[in-house]
Amino acid sequence: MDSNHLLGYIGALIVGLVLGLIGGGGSILTVPLLVYLLGYNPVVATAYSLFVVGTTSLVGTYQKYKKGLVDLKLGLAFSFPSFLAVYLSRRYLVHNIPEALFNIGNYTITKDIAIMIFFSIIMLLASVSMIKKTTNNKAPEEKQAYYKTFVQGIIIGTITGIIGAGGGFLYVPALVLWANIPMKKAVGTSLVIVTINSLIGFIGDIQALDIEWVFLLTFTLISILGIVLGVFLSKFISAEKLKKSFGVFTLLMAIYIIYKELS
Repeated sequence: MDSNHLLGYIGALIVGLVLGLIGGGGSILTVPLLVYLLGYNPVVATAYSLFVVGTTSLVGTYQKYKKGLVDLKLGLAFSFPSFLAVYLSRRYLVHNIPEALFNIGNYTITKDIAIMIFFSIIMLLASVSMIKKTTNNKAPEEKQAYYKTFVQGIIIGTITGIIGAGGGFLYVPALVLWANIPMKKAVGTSLVIVTINSLIGFIGDIQALDIEWVFLLTFTLISILGIVLGVFLSKFISAEKLKKSFGVFTLLMAIYIIYKELS
């Protein structure tokens, strides 16, 4: 095992720890870890990230379900438009984007650069979501029409498919604002959606990529160990303070990715 793979596995443990400690956000570390540390191209990295995110979220879903913090019926209903969008974007959109998109002077914007820039923009949104203090744990009085939820699920699912992240930071506010459930239950329910979307999205990649199963399963297993350890440690550490600190870290990483891809 070379030093980069060893560092990658340590990173996998950190991904799981973050997921276990703050209930989300760790997945957005996976793609930069695979691209910049382990040298995978963004298409492969986003595919591997979907598998890691889906599997670790499945463990998180079970833990939240035992505590009564998962609305399984709502999660499955919300998953339907989302997983369609994730699967179709991974199966047909991502792999058919031209390698060279357009030129700005003598500079060529490639497919890989575009994916990482888009990923960094989503990271910026995620960092704002984590830094901003959450004070309202109550849901609004009325639910919106399901066709609006369907459209929103399509949009979020497409974003999830392109960047290879779980999208929990998008689904949680969506469930609170659009589905009329409290914040804590929205966090648990979002894990159901993230699990289904991520694993179905990964299925869309299997035919198009040569998967390194030994590495991927090892990375995922270490992440699962991390999430179990993180859930245990979360009993002793303030999740709100950790969330804000990780939000600042995510913001800095997003800026770094933009700089690295455009420099």
